[in-house]
Amino acid sequence: MVVLPENWRPIDFHPSNQKKIIEEITHFKIANPEVHQLHILVHGPIAAGKSSFINSIASIFKGRMAESSLVDASGAGHSFTKKFITKKIRDKDGNVLPFVMSDIMGLEDEEADGARTEDLVMALKGHLKDGYCFNPVASLKKEDPFYNSCPTLNDKVHCLVSLLPGDKIGLMKPAGVQSVLRKLIEIRKEASAMGIPQVLVMTMVDNICPEVRKDLKMIYKSKRIKEKMQECTNSLGVPMKRVFPVKNYHEEIEMDNNVDTLVLSALKNILHFANDHVQELDD
Repeated sequence: MVVLPENWRPIDFHPSNQKKIIEEITHFKIANPEVHQLHILVHGPIAAGKSSFINSIASIFKGRMAESSLVDASGAGHSFTKKFITKKIRDKDGNVLPFVMSDIMGLEDEEADGARTEDLVMALKGHLKDGYCFNPVASLKKEDPFYNSCPTLNDKVHCLVSLLPGDKIGLMKPAGVQSVLRKLIEIRKEASAMGIPQVLVMTMVDNICPEVRKDLKMIYKSKRIKEKMQECTNSLGVPMKRVFPVKNYHEEIEMDNNVDTLVLSALKNILHFANDHVQELDD
């Protein structure tokens, strides 16, 4: 296993930096007065860790393990999340933070399985109401009670976050007509047409590199992690500077500063990208 002598991307794992980022996000100032909370949409293939990523963020701000989204540990092979659910994140005092995260049904290779790209595009535009139950064989219709015909700027998505499992990216089908990668690319194109910024979060980093499994601080010294991040970039087209490797809380029952630092680093950048977007809409 090749380990680089220095971090190729700077990151500070000291607990004081973690506290600094938490403080920054807790008091984050949104650049558009019409926006009450930045709206982040998290999507990706099944078992990529979408719900776990949201739960990891909720845990960090609670200062303890928290479950904002239900997670399936059975490995059944189909998406556990069935509804469009927007989660408020609260700090340890119960205060609502200045962003929300929408959890969706996972994408699958077959056209009749998983969330439909048409539904995700409607979510980007703010047309999906909370509680909408995804139907793999039919998209939301305008006459449906869960269709929001007059979305406000708060309903629309301000940053699209794609999650890819780093340990499985090489096993995913090429971007054919019905592949998950093709669906992800199509959704990205729609987001780009709307000017919505995009971020790629690479999960499962502890399954990629033994050195990183032993010590997360090695993440930006691992040549294997960098190669997998580049593979994610090549597959989806998201620039390397917008690819963030993380480890979600999964088996742990206690908080870990190194896990928190990686997740917070990704979240901080996501919020800045989203804020830049809403600021442009106010100009």
